[in-house]
Amino acid sequence: MLSFDEALARLLDAALPVAEIRSVPLAAACGRVLAQSQFSSQDVPPLDNAAMDGYALRCADVPVAGTALPISQRIPAGSVGAPLMPGTAARIFTGAPVPPGADAVVMQELAEPAAEGRVLIQEVPKPGQHIRRAGEDIAAGAEILPAGIRLGPAHLGLAASVGLAALPVYRRLRVALLSTGNELAEPGEPLAPGQIYNANRHFLRPLLEGFGCEVRDLGRVPDDLAALRQALRQAAAENDLIVSTGGVSVGEADHVKAAVEAEGELELWKIAIKPGKPLAFGKVGAGGTAFIGLPGNPVASFVTCLLLVRPFVLKRMGMTQWRPRRRRVLAASSWPKADKRREFLRARLDGEGRAELFPNQGSGVLSSCVWAEGLIDNPPGRAFAAGDEVEFIALADLMG
Repeated sequence: MLSFDEALARLLDAALPVAEIRSVPLAAACGRVLAQSQFSSQDVPPLDNAAMDGYALRCADVPVAGTALPISQRIPAGSVGAPLMPGTAARIFTGAPVPPGADAVVMQELAEPAAEGRVLIQEVPKPGQHIRRAGEDIAAGAEILPAGIRLGPAHLGLAASVGLAALPVYRRLRVALLSTGNELAEPGEPLAPGQIYNANRHFLRPLLEGFGCEVRDLGRVPDDLAALRQALRQAAAENDLIVSTGGVSVGEADHVKAAVEAEGELELWKIAIKPGKPLAFGKVGAGGTAFIGLPGNPVASFVTCLLLVRPFVLKRMGMTQWRPRRRRVLAASSWPKADKRREFLRARLDGEGRAELFPNQGSGVLSSCVWAEGLIDNPPGRAFAAGDEVEFIALADLMG
C-alpha cells in the first residue's frame, strides 16, 4: 500500500495549474486565485491625515495645558486646508489631511470651545500624535498581494485602497462529479429494497465549490460498463477533472477501473489510511482529463476529498499555500487499538481545548462528520491515552 504522503505527492506531481488568466472586477474576485502579484502605485494614506476628530496645531504653540488658540480654519474629510497660521489651531475631522505647518492633533475631548472663536487646549501635545503618516499603511511600489493566494474580503479591500478596480485570476477548475451504483437513490425518492440514499453527491458538490471549482454534476451512473464509458467521455470533453464516488474496488460490479482504462489510463491505489483505503487516479480522453475515483463509503469519501482532492485542485488553480494548519492538543479520549494504517479520527475540542473522539469511527458513520470539528492525524501503529498529545486539523481549515 502507498503511504498517505506518497499518494499525495503523486497527485501533486500531476496537478499542473490551469494556464488561463482572466481579469475580473473586484465584485467578482472573492474566492478566486490571484494569478499575478499586485503592487501599489501610491502611498496609502496619500497624505498625512488626522486619526480622529480634534484640532491640528503646532506643539510649540501649546507650552502648557489650558492654552487658548484662535481657530483659523475648518478642515472636513475630503478637503485640503491651507497652511496653518502660526499661533492658531485648525478644526479637523478624522481622515482630513493635516495642514502644512501642523505637527500634532489634539482630540476634541481634550479641547474646549472658548469665546471669540478660540479653543482651550487641555493637554500639552507631543509631535506626531494622532496623525496617520503618508504611506504608513502602504508605500508606493510595495507588493500588496502575492500571486497564488485565494482572495478574500480583506484582500479586495486592500486592492480597492490603492485604486485597483480589477484583478487577474486563474480560471476556475471545471470539475465533473458523478456517482456510480445501482443501489443509489436520490433524496425524496422512495427507497426500493436494497437501496440507499446518495449522500456523497450532496456533500462533494459543496466541498468542491468551496475549494473554488466550477462543478458540473452528472448525477448517478448505473453499474454498467457502457453507460459509465459514455459518461466519462462526456465529462472528459468538457472538464478539467472528473471526480467519481464508488466502484473503485475490484468487485464484479465495480466497473470504474475497466471504464477508465478503456477510455484512458488508470492507477488503482491502496493507500495506508483509515478511512479511505481505495482510491483511483488516472486520465480520460484524448486531452488527458484527470480522474479521481473516491471510495463509496461516505466518511471515506468525505475525508479523502478533504485530504487528497482538495490539495490537488488548489494546486491546479494556482494556489501556493494549500497545507492545512495543524496544532498539538491533548486528547480527551483514549484510542487503545493501534492500526497499521495512518488514521484520521473524527474529533472535536471540549471546553478545555482537548480533542474528544466520536465514539464510532466507522467509515459509514456520516453523523461523525457532522459532530466533529476536526480530524486527529494519528500515525500508523500508535495508540494513545487521554492526556497524550495528538495532532489536530480543524475541518474549517479543510473546507476552502
